[in-house]
Amino acid sequence: MELPRTPVAVPEGDAPTRERVARSILENGPSTAADLADRLRLTPAAVRRHLEHLAEVGTVEAREQRVTGARGRGRPAKVFALTDIGRETFVQQYDDLALQALRFLAETQGEDAVVEFARRRVLFIERDYAQVIAADPSLTSAQALAKVFTTEGYEAAVRDSPIGDQLCQQHCPVAHVAHEFPQLCEAETEAIGQILGTHVQRLATIAHGDGVCTTCIPTARTSTTEVISKEKA
Repeated sequence: MELPRTPVAVPEGDAPTRERVARSILENGPSTAADLADRLRLTPAAVRRHLEHLAEVGTVEAREQRVTGARGRGRPAKVFALTDIGRETFVQQYDDLALQALRFLAETQGEDAVVEFARRRVLFIERDYAQVIAADPSLTSAQALAKVFTTEGYEAAVRDSPIGDQLCQQHCPVAHVAHEFPQLCEAETEAIGQILGTHVQRLATIAHGDGVCTTCIPTARTSTTEVISKEKA
């Protein structure tokens, strides 16, 4: 027989508990204070204090609860959802875990193992590029690549330039990790070049402080030699 769960009151400044509250919302979606109290075995009063703090720092926001069917008397309970800032907090934690894993790989298996990992991570480029081109042959190579990268969370677009198309990634989901392990960026560039059968040049990366990751893709009328010489000028 399962014993009844006894709510546990916790101090307002208990940061680990606040993280538990935020993580529960991340994993279960927008939640009421009552839902969180039941899930985490906390008193409703303690949950409300943590939610107030999380709202003050911009991690969560209160919303009106959506009610389906007939609405009962009184105002519906508020639900609390993570904000973009709150989600980025967890992304940072995942990045830190990835960094620890890659450091361990580098220390125990060496540089070659990191390079191999980076190459395997970008196998999606070749796989998805073929599917995108097959679905819409009218796309240019750069446009197809932009679709591939956008699907993977890079927010990519194509910009014309005198030396060819520029694949511009407004966001990089691995930028924090790539700052220490540039092999991740190098593997992307290598994969693009192999798919297109031509030299492509990475002009800028978010991982190293640039606002946008930019890769130059020569057009048919622009030779590789011209691209390199113009970039050196």
